[in-house]
Amino acid sequence: MPKNTICIWYDRDAEEAARFYADLFPDSEVKSVDRAPSDFPSGKAGDVLTVNFTVAGIPCLGLNGGPAFKHSEAFSFQIATDDQEETDRYWNAIVGNGGSESACGWCKDKWGINWQITPRALTDGLAAGGVEAKRVFEAMMQMGKIDIAKINAARQG
Repeated sequence: MPKNTICIWYDRDAEEAARFYADLFPDSEVKSVDRAPSDFPSGKAGDVLTVNFTVAGIPCLGLNGGPAFKHSEAFSFQIATDDQEETDRYWNAIVGNGGSESACGWCKDKWGINWQITPRALTDGLAAGGVEAKRVFEAMMQMGKIDIAKINAARQG
């Protein structure tokens, strides 16, 4: 087990979520599925209790803890993309699998986990500083899914 692991609370779908992420993102996999040895407050003996998995190289533990706690935008995965095709693929997979769109490159999967699908063109434009960063920021503020062509146009003025 890694020294530091992100624990993500799910109602009861940790395994389904982990398998979806492993199929979608490179350097992702489901490492193990652990079942409850006895009944617990939100489940029964034999139910999936935890799932050890990685998302784009980040170690995670999915915990089927029940409906007590919900996700918020205070936690998100940020996935850097290299082009529009990659941006579209991740965005469309998350939103198209029961998720929802948000603003500025953010979307939410059907389990309530928030994702920032962030093209490197956007982060490079914001890092440029000055007027260029202001134009890029203003363009981004009008978007749901990030449109790299529009970000590049904003960079050019």
